Amino acid sequence: MDEEKSLRGGSEGILNLPFNSSLRITYHPLFPHRHQPNNQFLLLELDPTLLPYFYNNQVTVRGDPDEEAVLCTPSSTYALKFVSTSNSVFLIPPPSFENPMQKPLSSPVIELSPGHMELLCVAPQLDKLKSLLSTVTYNPNITDDEGQEEASCLFTWSDLISKVQASDQELKDRLNSLSAIEINGKWRILDQGFMSDTLELLIRNATIHGWPLGALREDLVLPVLEADGVSLEFGCHCLKAFGREKDVGVWALCERAVCVNYARKILGKVGKMKSENFLMKLQRRVPEGFAVGMEMLEGEVLAERVGAEVWVRAFSVSSLPSDPAERFSILFKERQRWESQDLEPYIRDLRVPCLSSDSLLIKYTRRIQPTADSVPIFTAR
Repeated sequence: MDEEKSLRGGSEGILNLPFNSSLRITYHPLFPHRHQPNNQFLLLELDPTLLPYFYNNQVTVRGDPDEEAVLCTPSSTYALKFVSTSNSVFLIPPPSFENPMQKPLSSPVIELSPGHMELLCVAPQLDKLKSLLSTVTYNPNITDDEGQEEASCLFTWSDLISKVQASDQELKDRLNSLSAIEINGKWRILDQGFMSDTLELLIRNATIHGWPLGALREDLVLPVLEADGVSLEFGCHCLKAFGREKDVGVWALCERAVCVNYARKILGKVGKMKSENFLMKLQRRVPEGFAVGMEMLEGEVLAERVGAEVWVRAFSVSSLPSDPAERFSILFKERQRWESQDLEPYIRDLRVPCLSSDSLLIKYTRRIQPTADSVPIFTAR
């Protein structure tokens, strides 16, 4: 290619080039010098459905310097992958000549591209979020000078979206699942002991005042909790954490959330106990009318047979990493052989684009099933 001052032609000269004809290719004045790196431009291949997010400035690239960058739309996360091509791609600007009837003499090349970037939909990296927020949990009953307010351990929304590789919606969903709350502009996880005490206070007041646990009215519940020392903000947060809103301002306690709370308290003191003793103790702790059973505690309590007896212990799916390889590695360190009904609650929440739970099992486990009617057993691959 020769240096030329004329910039006539441009990309239109290439696009409209007749079959079996030729056009001179020249260096554009902006073409990098031979001693300069060719990295002024980087091509990105996009699915047409993503174009509106780019046109409306709704994409961000997230990640710390030591992490591989991801691109986020408002609701999804994508890995950025560079794909090399066997043929170089010429980057040619639009035409600069004024007379549309004039035939182009040449097309100037700004840069050569050896490949392009492509987007691959991936699961958000949300383990970091829990790690950040769990550094200092918040207990309203402990004063600030007792070590709850280290500024370096507290994070605003802006801090979180700059540190966590997830879209805004995925981040909000995870904050909700962690029962996190924004206090003075900082996102916090409330101390589990405080949450449990508030739940017991709520249930006790419901019994005293005759409130149905399936239809708790905010306008009645929150003032009573406030009189007992629980602020309106934290009282409302308790309703959200342990219940679901049936109607505007009306909440129903969730049996599973309540049972899990008391199961954690019981097993947290003893570590392990016989299944029948545990279920009897749990039934005495939950409100009257609440059903209890091991199916209610899937993903929170693990049962294992020791001889003729069944023992249970706490083993929460929320403590496991979201990366599938890491998740299965920990599961098989915990137990070498898993029956399908025991394993399923611990992989149900895994979200890997284009891979179902069955696909994950094929990738990370070996299935053993001697007969068609026997229970499948899974071991590490």
